[in-house]
Amino acid sequence: MSALEGKVAVVTGGASGIGRATARLFAQEGAKVVVVDIDGPGAEAVAKEIDGLAVQADVSSPDDCRRVVETATGTYGGLHVLFNNAGIIRRTTALDLDVEEWDRVMAVNVRSVFLMCKYAIPAMTEGGSIVNTGSGWGLKGGGNAISYCASKAAVVNMTRALAIDHAKAGIRVNSVNPGDTMTPMLRDEAKQLGEDWTAFEADAADRPMGRSGTPDEIAQAVLFLASDAASYVTGSALVVDGGGLA
Repeated sequence: MSALEGKVAVVTGGASGIGRATARLFAQEGAKVVVVDIDGPGAEAVAKEIDGLAVQADVSSPDDCRRVVETATGTYGGLHVLFNNAGIIRRTTALDLDVEEWDRVMAVNVRSVFLMCKYAIPAMTEGGSIVNTGSGWGLKGGGNAISYCASKAAVVNMTRALAIDHAKAGIRVNSVNPGDTMTPMLRDEAKQLGEDWTAFEADAADRPMGRSGTPDEIAQAVLFLASDAASYVTGSALVVDGGGLA
């Protein structure tokens, strides 16, 4: 039997990068997948590829998050897996970061996790699993990324708090914490910093395994945490970064 056979999964930030790779893997493993993204056409393209369902939504909006859960349960009859993956990054120091940009990063990276969990958990039965995308920079500091580092640290510790609160209901909550991964967001970081992509990519690969990760590799870690193979794992912060944090 496939790892997620008969399960219903919601993937936020599912139009590209790690979200897209995870939506595809979840579908391959038997899940009915709801692909959520603010990029509606992107979500539709992924959903069409995997015979899933697309929902255009701003996951920092309570109404949109409630609608995502209602759509998933109304269409497929339940909700078993939530992958809170939507996220943005602003590569600045505190001095260069506008207050509005700080608020937007916190809204997309942190508020969305709270909101999606708030509405998804009551719809989940025992055996439900939530995976939140943290970051290596949620466990240690990084340069020129104050809002991102703060937001991902919040996600990691919110994950622990959620795991404690909902363990008795049979719901597991974990975070996956990637290092630099070859996604559109990584290229956008280089652009924000005004750095040459080749040099930026080489710096990102400066870790024991000598390369950046791929979205498919992160998706495999998410699948493990989402599946019954991780039935005794909750409150964990799984680092998937080629040895960079070590």
